[in-house]
Amino acid sequence: MRIHFIAIGGAVMHNLAIVLRRKGHVVTGSDDKIIDPARTSLEKEGIMPTQIGFFAENITADIDAVILGMHARIDNPELIKAQQLGLKIYSFPEYLYEVSKNKHRVVIAGSHGKTTITSMVMHVLKENNFNFDYMVGAKVKGFDTSVKITEDAPIIILEGDEYLASPIHSEPKFMFYKPNTALITGVAWDHINVFPEYEGYVEQFEKFANSVQEWGFLTWFEDDEELRRIFNHYDAKVRTRPYNTHQNVMRNGTTYLQTDFGEIALKVFGEHNLQNISGAKNICNEIGVLDEDFYRAIATFEGAANRLQLVGKNNHTTIYKDFAHSPSKLKATVHAVKQQFTNSKLVALMELHTFSSLNKDFLEQYAGSMDEADIPVVFYDRETFEHKKMPVIDEGFVKDSFKNEHLNIFTNKGALLNFLLSQTWQDKNLLMMSSGNFSGMDVEALAKEILK
Repeated sequence: MRIHFIAIGGAVMHNLAIVLRRKGHVVTGSDDKIIDPARTSLEKEGIMPTQIGFFAENITADIDAVILGMHARIDNPELIKAQQLGLKIYSFPEYLYEVSKNKHRVVIAGSHGKTTITSMVMHVLKENNFNFDYMVGAKVKGFDTSVKITEDAPIIILEGDEYLASPIHSEPKFMFYKPNTALITGVAWDHINVFPEYEGYVEQFEKFANSVQEWGFLTWFEDDEELRRIFNHYDAKVRTRPYNTHQNVMRNGTTYLQTDFGEIALKVFGEHNLQNISGAKNICNEIGVLDEDFYRAIATFEGAANRLQLVGKNNHTTIYKDFAHSPSKLKATVHAVKQQFTNSKLVALMELHTFSSLNKDFLEQYAGSMDEADIPVVFYDRETFEHKKMPVIDEGFVKDSFKNEHLNIFTNKGALLNFLLSQTWQDKNLLMMSSGNFSGMDVEALAKEILK
């Protein structure tokens, strides 16, 4: 088949393009901005667009399918041309369902933790020699791409995002998957640009819960208030099982799971990861993994890329980067690092980068989210507002929204770097949180400079 990707530079989009190219399809694509790791990966596979931008002439009648990314706009010239020609247009979740409708579909959803739980399940299944396909929104150690599609795998593991599937598909991505087995981590308002009311956002998870196929299985985090409300009146023909924080103990900086098979030392830490492990275990049990095999495998799980990922450390400083960007994710990640390093101070840096975090009407949700940090820092780039076609927010409003008088705010990358390099890093850690890249900052080079 000949397949064209509109907005090929997305995290899942470029990986899906690579997978389809390796399966023998003729793959082309376009985007108005492609950054690493997508750029390097696409160049290596020979499918990097020769020209940046969207051009109607890229769309011809001999294209069998167009896969439309969520970052394209409704007036995209390639989309308009494809519609005029009557071509088959898929969102990527719609396409993934099409190629997996005869498989057992496992979907991990929730406002936070879904990438990590999806990665945990993938890791455990691989360690136990299961044959499965997958789609996850991050790089996972041991997997060369974040998407795998085969003809023979009986199971597919899918990270289920609540963001809209594409400009012409008005439902969340996870509504296209029709799961046989599912998990919901929790509900914390996000994506205000498409769900301007909290109630409308919560409703998406109710719909997702009701999309699980009859006689399927659904597990959910018991301590989440909204999920308790949803499942108090849940009457679908689906088996349900709540999960909670796994029993554990921490000694000398290492977290141990307390199990029927003895204590299991972990390579990850934080209460949120102990919750994630419980959820992942329920999913793996449902698929057919025995408890003992689950614990043996989870002991070697090192985390997904950019999810509390260790950048570097020495005897007195540790540096992490994390994808955290919503208020609940910020709070949980800052708490996890402070709990792990009780005798060290924490510099917590987050970047306002998403539509929600750059929206004046949503910023108040961040109140108190960085209070546990000893030195809280917020960075945002004015060019990001221009790229997203949003009005710029002034620094005073940001500070008032976070309700933290100690908050340091930077809108210039150079000034931010100078601030970080001027710190005394003895017994002080750095946590960098963003769904972006701090305006192209070389995080590894910064870490080396701090640690030397």
